[in-house]
Amino acid sequence: MYFYHQLRDKKKKSNPRNALMSKPLQWIIVSVTVILLCIFSYALADIQAALWFHALNNKSAHDLFSIITLFGDSLCYLIIGVLLFIVFRNTNQFKAYVGLFLFSSVAISGLSADLIKYIAGRTRPTLYFSEHLYGFYFFRMEHAWTSFPSGHSATAFSVAMFLATRYPRWRLAFLFAATLIAVSRVFLTQHYISDVIAGSFIGILSTAFLYNFYFKSKFDASTPKKI
Repeated sequence: MYFYHQLRDKKKKSNPRNALMSKPLQWIIVSVTVILLCIFSYALADIQAALWFHALNNKSAHDLFSIITLFGDSLCYLIIGVLLFIVFRNTNQFKAYVGLFLFSSVAISGLSADLIKYIAGRTRPTLYFSEHLYGFYFFRMEHAWTSFPSGHSATAFSVAMFLATRYPRWRLAFLFAATLIAVSRVFLTQHYISDVIAGSFIGILSTAFLYNFYFKSKFDASTPKKI
């Protein structure tokens, strides 16, 4: 009986399907948790936090977060990714894939966030301050009606996840930096808390998906072999 259990456990561990089956379940649990957090924040925390930060009069902190938030702009990361790919595509396949991975992660997270923004049509905090408008009005293109999700947060966390795959030892530092960028959007009253939660998750999900289903195998195949 003992050897039977040992053999059964060994088969379970060696079966790649068991490992693959656990990941979708984990992502489903995380996704449901994020949705519940967004709902909770929307109902109980978004307006209160926005009003608190709107009333906060701290010029030094405002100036600091105004600089931090610039690192959530996707354009520079897209350019860096394209340049890496172009420069190294014929000379260093691994570095070319790094550039393509960076570009793809930022582009897909940004496009996903933008698509949801225009469908959701959520009012930004500025509209609540001026007209007490709050909620989702759907299919709006104007900047003031595209609060959910936060594009800067999506970019920040897609880049953080990209860097974490390349330099795993520093992953906590990268995620902390991304969190600061996401917080800056709330501090500057450009977004609600639920906006940055959703945007951050989009950035994490898109990069993790690209890495696991495409780029991980490409990196493994193109990594220079040590003799």
